[in-house]
Amino acid sequence: MDNRYVLAGILLVIPTIVLLIVPMYNRVTPELFGLPFFYWFQALWLFLAALFYVIAAILITRKEEEAEAA
Repeated sequence: MDNRYVLAGILLVIPTIVLLIVPMYNRVTPELFGLPFFYWFQALWLFLAALFYVIAAILITRKEEEAEAA
């Protein structure tokens, strides 16, 4: 198994695991622009998850392109 697939899998699992551990971020403080931590933490992870998914897709796509070229 190639390391790129393993890394892509890890990148896909990280946001899922972090957001499933609700007690970690189920609190009000610290607030950001008047939003409780609970809400802005989830919003932040929305963008981080998208970034992780893009990186994973790039890793997999490059691996497939290299395999086709060989």
